[in-house]
Formats: sequence, C-alpha cells, structure tokens
Amino acid sequence: MNILLCTLGQTWAVIPEAFGLLDPVRCPIYCDHPDHAAIESLRRKHELHPVDELWVCTTDDTQLDEGLKKLERWRDLIAPDLPLRVWRTAEVTDVADQVAGDQVRELIYRAVLLASERTGREGRLYLSLAGGRKTMSADLQRAGMLIGCAALLHVIAPPFNQMSEPMKQAAPDTFTRPLSVDDCKGLVPLVVGAGKRSELLDIEESGQPRLTAASYPLPAAGGAFTWRAAEPSLPREIERREREGSRLLGNYLQLLAGGEHHENWRSLYRLPPALIERLRHTRLAEVDPEALRRLPKADLHRHIGGCLDIAAQRRVGRAIWDSLTERERARALDRVRPLLANREWDWEWPRQLKAGERAHNAAALLVEADDEQLQYNLFDVTSPRHGLQKSGRGFAAYERPGELTGSAVLGHPAALQAYMHALLQAARHEGLRYLELRGSPQKYRRDREAQIGFLRQLQAIAREYSDITLRFIVIADRRQADRLEAVVQLAVDAREALDGFVVGLDLAGDEMQDGTHAPLEIARHFEPAFRACLPITIHAGEGTPSDKIWEAAYRLHADRIGHGLTLGDDDKLLQRFRDRGICIELCPSSNDEVVGYGGDRPYPLQHYWREGVPLALCTDNPGISRTDATGELFKAAVLWPKLSLWEALAIVKQGFAHAFLPTEERERLLKAVDREVYGWVLEQAEEPMSR
Repeated sequence: MNILLCTLGQTWAVIPEAFGLLDPVRCPIYCDHPDHAAIESLRRKHELHPVDELWVCTTDDTQLDEGLKKLERWRDLIAPDLPLRVWRTAEVTDVADQVAGDQVRELIYRAVLLASERTGREGRLYLSLAGGRKTMSADLQRAGMLIGCAALLHVIAPPFNQMSEPMKQAAPDTFTRPLSVDDCKGLVPLVVGAGKRSELLDIEESGQPRLTAASYPLPAAGGAFTWRAAEPSLPREIERREREGSRLLGNYLQLLAGGEHHENWRSLYRLPPALIERLRHTRLAEVDPEALRRLPKADLHRHIGGCLDIAAQRRVGRAIWDSLTERERARALDRVRPLLANREWDWEWPRQLKAGERAHNAAALLVEADDEQLQYNLFDVTSPRHGLQKSGRGFAAYERPGELTGSAVLGHPAALQAYMHALLQAARHEGLRYLELRGSPQKYRRDREAQIGFLRQLQAIAREYSDITLRFIVIADRRQADRLEAVVQLAVDAREALDGFVVGLDLAGDEMQDGTHAPLEIARHFEPAFRACLPITIHAGEGTPSDKIWEAAYRLHADRIGHGLTLGDDDKLLQRFRDRGICIELCPSSNDEVVGYGGDRPYPLQHYWREGVPLALCTDNPGISRTDATGELFKAAVLWPKLSLWEALAIVKQGFAHAFLPTEERERLLKAVDREVYGWVLEQAEEPMSR
C-alpha cells in the first residue's frame, strides 16, 4: 500500500498539487507544465508511484471546513474509490501556544507511525510539507526523518497576487485536468528528501517495547484526536531514545546476546534492530527456497557413497560403460539380464552384482535399466521411508537407494572423474562453501599407495572448484577389527602426504549389529590417530542408547558425534558435551528415515539447541535421502516448526565453526563467509523473506 500524508491549513489546493506529482494519470495537472520533462525525471529518480490512500492531519478550525469539502469533492471527481482519511485535533483551532503545538505534533507523529506500519516493506509513504503552518510542516518533516518515509514532497507556489485568476479561484474540477501554461507559472513540485527509520524505534527495553502504533493509537478516521500532557507522548519517547541512543543500542545487543544459546554471525549484530527482529520473527519454513539455496552453507557429514541422485549415477555408469570392451559389456549384460527383464527385482539382487566385476555389472544396470525400474527398486520398494530401522529389513532398507553408487562403482578407475564432478557441481548448486566428505578408500583401492593416490585424485578434482573448500575424512568400520589398524594408519599417513586434505578419522558401522567390537578394543587401534592429534568423529547414538555416545566421547576421544540422537537421555552427558564443545552432526532427513520422528517422539534438534549443545545440520547421504543442504534446513523446520531464520543462520555458522580445520584456516573461512551472509541478509531485506 502507498499512502500520501499531508498537513492542511487554509489552502486546500496544496494537496492536489502534491498528489499530481505522484499520479499524473488520475491528476494530470502537470502534463502541460513548461518543466514537464523535469517533473517526469523527478518521478523516475525518486520512484514516485500513485497512492492507495490519502491521509490528512489538521486542526479543528471551522474555517477549514470549506476547504475539506472541496478536497472531498476533488477526490470524488478523480478517484471516488480513493480512501480519504482525515484527523483533526479536538479543541485546537490554531497552533498559537505550546499546549496546542504539542497536541498537533502528537497527532502528526502518531499518523506518520501508523502510516509507516500500514505501508509496510512493500509500500511507500509520502509526506507533503506544503500545507499547514510552518510548525506543522516542521513536525511532519521531523517525524518523517525519524520514523521513515519514501519521499518528502513540497510544492513551491507563487504569491497570491501573482497567481492567474483561475488559480486564485481554484475549484475542485480545476485539478482534474492539465493546468494551462499561465496557471503553472511559479508552481514547482519538489522532492526535498526522504527519511530512514531510526533503529532506536525498534529496540525493546525491559518494560519498554519497540514503538508501534498500537501503543500510540489514533481514533478512527474522522474522529477528533485528543491528548493531554500527562499521557504517553510519542515525540517525547523518540526524543528520549535519541538522547540515550548509545545506551539503548548497547542494552539491546546485550539482551539479545544474553538470551541466545549460540553466537550468530558477528556481522549480523551490526544490523538495525528492526531487521534483527525481522530475522528473529521470520519462521524458516516461510523463507523462499531459492533464496535459502543461495545462503552459504557447510556440510560436515556427507558420505561419498551416498551423494548422487539417479541421473548422476547414470552418468557415472555411462563413464564406466564407455571404457569397457565389447566382451566386458557382453559379460556384464549376461549377469544383469534377469533383472532387466523384470520391473520388480528380488530383495537380494545386489548380491548378483558381486559375481564378476561389480562395477561393470552396476554400470550395465545404470545404462540399460529404465527410470521406472531404478526408481522402484532403489526407492519405492522401501517406501514410506520413515522409521526404517524398525522395518523387517532394518538398516539395509535405508541403504537400498545407494546400491549402485559408492563402492559399487568407485573401484573402477573410469568412475572417479564423473563421480566427483557430479558431486561437486551439486555441492555448488546447493550453496556449499565448505564440505567434509567421508568415505573408505580401502574399499575402492587395494594397497596403501593406491588408496593415497585415490585421495590425491579427489584433491586434484576439488581444486577445480575454487568456491568450495573440500576436505576428506577416512572411515573405519567398527565391525572389522582386523582392518582398523591399517585404516587408522592410512588416515594418519594421508593427512601428511596430502598437505591436510585429509582432516579426520570416522568410526562407522551399525552399532547394534553382531560382530561390533567394544570401544576399548577399538581404542587400542586408534592410538596412532591420538598421537597424531587427528580430529575424530564417531557415529554413535543413532537408535542406540546414550551410553554408546558416552563411550565415543570418553573411550575414543571424539571431537564430534555423528547423529547422537540419544544424547538427551543423559542430562549429565549432555551438559558435558556443551561444556567441552563437542559438536553433534545432526542429519534430519536420514535420522527421520532411519529412526522416525513425529507425534510424541520429538526430534532432539530444538532440545540440544536450547541447552547450548554445539550442533551442525548435515546431509549424511543426500542421494539416498533425496535432499541437499537447503533441504536439511527445511526438514529441520518441519521437525522444529518454530525454528526462526535468525536461529537457522546461527546453526549454519556452527557448521563452519566446528570444521576440522586448523584454527587460522577456519577463522579465514568464517570471516569470508560472514561477509557473504551479511550481504545475503541485506539482499533479503530488499525482498520479501517469506513466500
């Protein structure tokens, strides 16, 4: 909504004269003006637009009655559906003393505050300084500069004795058509400035809310405005806030920080309080997905084997297929032909791929199977994908969409380029600036030299994407104690050989499955990582009791915990995680698919956040869960409906703050992204934040 707010004295014509500057269609008075081109340029420069309502503040002087009647008649002639709202000060006929002046000032300030709220972010408020006594114009200008307005308008008019006769006797219909050149002499519409809302108006103090029209009400339009000096005064309150500005801003930021559980991006505390409050009161679920995609993000928990969607998997399959000989293709097709002949495949079909060359067989399916076959046998066969841990298939049901990716294809040398470019292009599209990819090179290459070579290839490909910082975490399997020592040593050696590209060690594998080894036994094999001070993250507490998380923290010295969904079952352990700064890598989509949340089973995100536990939102296996970093933010908003954009920005920061990077490198990354986030917020401030 756009509003023109005017003060009115003895000359009613100043209102049509200001209106004509905004709306040359309904009020074409300047069409034949000698400076018509300059007036049109003024409209474009200041983005002046027609208004939806016309507001007038004036006194109770009966001599104004005739002018108001003419104003109403003019309105009826040019735009009978245009609301005309008039407020008059009760018992004040002239601004002749301090008491009268204070009452008129109070009316003007309150009208400007109400109009600014009615126009909102999308509308424009125009204030005309051309009418009323000089004190009224001064008050209107001051209110506009403090409360905010799109433009302050003025109209210079010639002295009465220099006006043309038609202008001296101007009637309502005079301002419904173009004025003649003679009538325009000396008549000059101007834009004398604009007003930016003072951030002090939006500060909430203890016992002192932000200034709103509800706290300083006006009567319904047409009603008489009364105010007494003993009553709350909007001008006085604004003046007080100006005098105490530094203290108020300091108190606001102190109260803001004191009520937070995690520090937000530092630059955001420089924002005007009104914008901060807007971020705090905008629910994340309402934010435009495309805007949120552009927000820079980090992902600390993403498995290389579960990254690709079906289309990307097909591209990898094609890269392998194109590298095969005719004989290799024929052999692979023979093995998968029974699957290609059926829409529904037997549950044990992945075992058939392991006969012969697994990558060749997977490529044959990816190239030759149709979309419906892949969609059904990878995804639909386990739908609905919610709480799959309780299904008869267990964790295997969750993993089913990844059967033709990861270790199924990465053992083939032709797969890596296509695989990593698909992965990194997707990461770029979803706004990632930092990504910690994790995987098991020992599953893709046989000997230590080849495994480090595999990681070196990843590093080389990643360097082609300068806008994304990619690092790697080596995964050890808790079910394979005989291989733990070798995998740990691989992580230590690769870190040194690849100049820090490998940043950590992970322990994964189903904690509840038979054959899982006790943490004390595993810790013995982790000793080289402890001695090398290699950061450690442990999969723990995903559907298992909190004592598994305790073991990961106290037996295996975890710096971060993957999932950690049962941490809240142990208050003392939760407090310890908060005090030690151990980060929980929450993966909302995969957590819901595996464990299942909703109803009387709340997702722990909100509880952890409120308790001050460090946490990061991660994707786990975005190809399996058909998600990305933006999707995980929205999934979090589903599981925590009141999650605000302000809180989401702080959660995003946690992902960068807990990266397994050297302190100096992490600080450089945080500062660079801080600038990006600040720019992103300012960009959103120019557009609606919600859909």
